[in-house]
Formats: sequence, structure tokens, C-alpha cells
Amino acid sequence: MTTLHVRVGILQRVLTDYRVPFFDLLAETFPAGVEIASGEARPEEQIVPGQPEKATRHSLQNIHILKGGLYLCQQRGVIEWLEKYDPDVLIAEANPRYLATPQAVRWMHRHKRPVIGWGLGAHQGGGLRSNLRLSFLKEFDALLTYSRKGKADYVSAGLPAETIFIAPNAVVTRPQNNPPIHRSSFSEGPAMVLFVGRLQGRKRVDLLLQACAQLDKSIQPRLCIVGDGPERAALESLARQIYPQAEFCGDQRGKALADLFRQADLFALPGTGGLALQQALSFGLPAIAAEGDGTQADLIRPENGWLVKPGSLESLISALQSALSDPHALAVRGSESFRIVKEEINLESMATAFETAVAFAMERIGK
Repeated sequence: MTTLHVRVGILQRVLTDYRVPFFDLLAETFPAGVEIASGEARPEEQIVPGQPEKATRHSLQNIHILKGGLYLCQQRGVIEWLEKYDPDVLIAEANPRYLATPQAVRWMHRHKRPVIGWGLGAHQGGGLRSNLRLSFLKEFDALLTYSRKGKADYVSAGLPAETIFIAPNAVVTRPQNNPPIHRSSFSEGPAMVLFVGRLQGRKRVDLLLQACAQLDKSIQPRLCIVGDGPERAALESLARQIYPQAEFCGDQRGKALADLFRQADLFALPGTGGLALQQALSFGLPAIAAEGDGTQADLIRPENGWLVKPGSLESLISALQSALSDPHALAVRGSESFRIVKEEINLESMATAFETAVAFAMERIGK
């Protein structure tokens, strides 16, 4: 694709550290400039902020309103930023809970410039709330979503398929090395199962502990839990009661985290979310993941892992039994994980999808 000489503005609620490599890659894709406007998270979210090196960042003031399912965020300074940065195209989170976004869309359209929404998909259902969300989504000139399911949801909601682009959710670049070699037997010690993520309820680490505890002792793994968060003390207490061999490794990054990925035989993500899943596949790890927003189904296939029912202990136990009973087959699945990240789902593919969406939106608006 020909390099697009357009200035790209990106409106985010917060700029997290794990998104920095992607935004810096976008800055290479769009040499005229990429700037992210974002505010600060709530302290209790414990989100690690990021600072790009090739893209630039503009600070907004986030005003957090209510919590939980009623949460709203007003961002002060959005229009002032648009007037100053003057982007040719705006990419904004397609979340109607962010109250400044419609104002930003109107500003861009008054200046005859496109806006691309970036979201998971459209929630199904009827009623006033769904109708308002659909009206909000229709204001975008194109939409970016992480998965085939996300695109299908948008189409089912009534949005044109040709305006929707799949940008596979990634945090690591296409591997340049050869695929890692994993053990084809556990004769020298038990398998190592790795979890990486924030320790909060929706990650269902409690379910992983229960599942490991109910496995036959001959295949019970070394369980390494990487991460920190509000549920850590409760999870450590549960582990002492039912699976004392579990190791809580705390927050690990960089080389220390990479070493753990290399040591592991299997990655497990029993709850929702988790960009560490794509990172695990880049190390050639087979994986078990709960079905969620659709990104898991694109990453995890029968050839490289197991998708389990959310919240189902029986489903998780069955997947662990299957995985840990056949180490050779586990290593074969790991090779397929590596291929998926090398050839399909990586930061480069994600950036290409953004570039394609920008080109489409610019053409659609007549630029």
C-alpha cells in the first residue's frame, strides 16, 4: 500500500503501556504524524500508563462519572486538541460511555474529515439503549474491530460490512526467530502452566486453581501465576488451601517475563480479556482460553489449543486433562501457535488494517 501522508489523531480514554509499541508502529506507517490524546485512569484501576517514542501524546482531563455498569467519562480539552493538532483523520474508541466523542465526531465532520471508530463490536438487543448505541456507531465513516465476531456483530446491528475492518488485537511484532522447541515429554518434571494478567475477579484464576487441584496427581502441573491486583491476597489464600504448589510470581516484565514464557509448556487464560494470549502464542505456546469477545476464537483453534466455556470448571478441567496427558501433541500445538503469530496475528497485521481503514475513510469522504 502507498504511504498515506495524513496526520492521524487517536482519541483514547487512557494510553496504556502495552499499546505504545503499536502506536509507535503507526507513527512509522503514517510519517506525517500520529498523536494520541488521552487522560488518566482512576487510581483503583492500577493501569500502567505509557509514553510513546515515535508517536506523540497530548494530555486530556478525564472526569470519571459513576462506576461499574453506569460508568461514564467526560474528557475535557478534546476540541482544543483537535484545533491545535488539526488531524486529517481521527480514530476514536467506539464507546458511547465516553461523552466527548460525539462532539469530536461533529468537529471533524464540520471540517469534512473522516472519523473511524475502534471497538469490540455491537451489543445485541433492542430497546432505547441499543438504538442510541446504533445511532452513535452510524456517525463513524468506518469501524475497526478486533475479530471476525466483532465484525459480524456490527453487521447484524445494521452497519454496512464494507465499512468494517478487522484489526487483530496484538501486542508483539511478527517473530523473526525460529519457532521455540518445547518438551515432548515431562520425564524431567511436571508440565508448567502459565497465567499472565491482572489478578481480578473476571480473570477467573480461582477457577484455574480449582481445576488444577482436581486433576489426577500424575499430571498436576507446576502453576505459575504472573501478575498483581486486588484479588491477589484472596487467591494466595485459596491456593494455600487447595493447590499449595501454585507460585505467585508478581508483576513481571521484559526479560523476566520472557524467560517465564520460554519455560512454560502451556498458557491458560480462564477468564475474560488478556492481550498476554497473543504474546504467549509468539513464544510457541499452546493455550487454553475462555470464549469471550471473539478475539480468543481467532487466536485459539483446535490446531493450537482449547476454547473453554466461560465460568465452567468442568470445561477447564477437561481441557487441562487433554493438554497435559499428551506432551508430544502439546508441543505440536505450540508450533501452530507460533505460525499463527508469525503469519496472521501480529502488530504489523494490525497496523495494516488501520492503514486500510484510513485509506477507505479518506476516499469515502472525498479526500
